[in-house]
Amino acid sequence: MLRLVVRRLLQLIPTLLGLSVLLFLWLNRLPGGPASAILGERATEAEVARINRLLGLDQPVWVQYGRFLKRLFELDLGTSTQTGQPVWDEFALRFPATVELSLAAMFIAVVVGIPLGYFAARRRGSWLDVTAVSGSLVGICIPVFFLALLLKGVFAVDLGLFPSYGRLSTGLDATSVTGFAVLDGLLTGEFDATLDALHHLVLPAIALASIPLAVIVRMTRASVLEVLGEDYVRTAESKGLEKRVVRGRHVLRNALLPVVTAIGLLTGSLLSGAVLTESVFAFGGIGSFIRTAIDDRDYPVLVGFIMFIAMVYVLINLLVDLAYSLIDPRVRVH
Repeated sequence: MLRLVVRRLLQLIPTLLGLSVLLFLWLNRLPGGPASAILGERATEAEVARINRLLGLDQPVWVQYGRFLKRLFELDLGTSTQTGQPVWDEFALRFPATVELSLAAMFIAVVVGIPLGYFAARRRGSWLDVTAVSGSLVGICIPVFFLALLLKGVFAVDLGLFPSYGRLSTGLDATSVTGFAVLDGLLTGEFDATLDALHHLVLPAIALASIPLAVIVRMTRASVLEVLGEDYVRTAESKGLEKRVVRGRHVLRNALLPVVTAIGLLTGSLLSGAVLTESVFAFGGIGSFIRTAIDDRDYPVLVGFIMFIAMVYVLINLLVDLAYSLIDPRVRVH
């Protein structure tokens, strides 16, 4: 297991280096250069030259890339042109909200999707199967922002069952420790804050979970149907093994391998793609900050976000590999 982790970590180094090269080339290919992007289209040549000297953009390309790479290794993502604060501090302030929302959405997708896909496959052709397949198709087709607006309009505005914006109710005195509202309430014993944070999470998490849920249902169903036709499943049943053992050890365990891969990729996409959901519910995560950075051409924030998400994907892929080795021990020998 340790060798597997070390080998996967070493394989990630070329990936991150390649991404750093692409990001560096992108920055240097911006219209008018990074200086014009920072100063605006009406910047004078003298102002552009001053920023180029300040940023070291008048140096040879290999020197610029070396400094760029050095800053990345030091986790120095630069300073936001929006707020004037270090990009890393801005991420640390906002990213817990995005992580909390993404994990809540993925929890819903996994807890509902895997059992629903499994039982749909076991009862192929039944009303449950037809409903699961049709519902998953609808879930994939409906845009997330439209579903978020629909949920907000019906359950928050019309019925008043859930809050329509924010992570906590206005006026609630909650202590922040980690930035994760639900976890902070548990750590500090402020359980009213935990319940309030969960109440605020319901609608945005359901909206964000719609596409992952649909994908997991369809993939689980297809994988279980494939495994049910394998020879080792029929052999296990012919030996007289209990149905519980056959379904758990032989069917579900083998069917989960492709589903685990999908869950890993979907989790990474949720972390990087929660922009619209956060905007609809004014959730205060990284999504709205990145949207503003795009509008304002805040390139230090965009570069930092891309590298950060790349690292998240890398770590998620590592966790997927470890989950593979736990589900299927044969993977450990490769």
